[in-house]
Amino acid sequence: MVIAGGAPRVGLALGGGAARGWAHIGVLRALEEHGIVPGVVCGTSIGALVGGIYVAGHLAELEAWVSRLTRRDVLRLVDLRVGGGGALSGKRLMELYREHIPELDIETLPRRFAAVATDLQSGAEVWLQRGSLLTAIRASISLPALFTPVLINDRWLADGSLVNPVPVTVCRALGADVVIAIDLNANRMIREQLQSVAEASPAVVRDRPLWSGLSRFLPGRFGPEPGAPDAPDEPDMPGFMHVIFTSLDIMQDRIARSRLAGDPPDLLLAPHLGDVEPLEFSGGGPSIEEGYNTVQRMLPALDYLLGLQRPA
Repeated sequence: MVIAGGAPRVGLALGGGAARGWAHIGVLRALEEHGIVPGVVCGTSIGALVGGIYVAGHLAELEAWVSRLTRRDVLRLVDLRVGGGGALSGKRLMELYREHIPELDIETLPRRFAAVATDLQSGAEVWLQRGSLLTAIRASISLPALFTPVLINDRWLADGSLVNPVPVTVCRALGADVVIAIDLNANRMIREQLQSVAEASPAVVRDRPLWSGLSRFLPGRFGPEPGAPDAPDEPDMPGFMHVIFTSLDIMQDRIARSRLAGDPPDLLLAPHLGDVEPLEFSGGGPSIEEGYNTVQRMLPALDYLLGLQRPA
């Protein structure tokens, strides 16, 4: 549907995918360069983070920070807590964002925005459209077992990927005429399916370097006790963080397929991010570039969808 007498109102559904979400930065920058400015932005998990910062007008600052982010910087943001609903409190991360982004309420933003979260008690999908932008983002990125859940209006909220990994339905409900969805995990699962167990290297089944770094902070629960000998003659067992995030990958992929089949977007962008591990937030430049290149590859389809004509 197109608004009578004008261009269609574009909605962007920014999917979840942890560190792969830096690709959203490249997608948003490329769209704006080509004159495609959304009127509605909805995000799940990392999609809520990038989308919220974009709508608040600070995408360039986020891109600059991500481009120079190192593993040491990421580990400095690790604020462990004993007990509770997650390994990390997330306070350091939010303090960092508050240093660069002013406190804003969602309803004051220049375009429609919603962050998707999950009610841990009822399992309901929650659309955060009012109140603190940063609090909504923090709730939407609360990955189970990693970040503690967030209490909003007497409801404990966790990551939105548990119920709606690519929030097309939210964009339509907020008034989008045309919905462009970005699915970060589609090509990830294809790569995993094609890679046989016989071809897998030890690096595939063990924790990645950053995951192992986190595991060292969490002996017993998340990794071996310091100095514990390896069990003899036993096959390599996947590490804790590998199991958690591979399970989330599978879950998000299956849920996203089901949701997108029921309410497909007008155009689906699927960046090739199969080699990007979920917690490798450092070195985000290649992911940003792939997001940008995805838009370039799909530009003819975007122009056709939106009725745009460009000079030859």
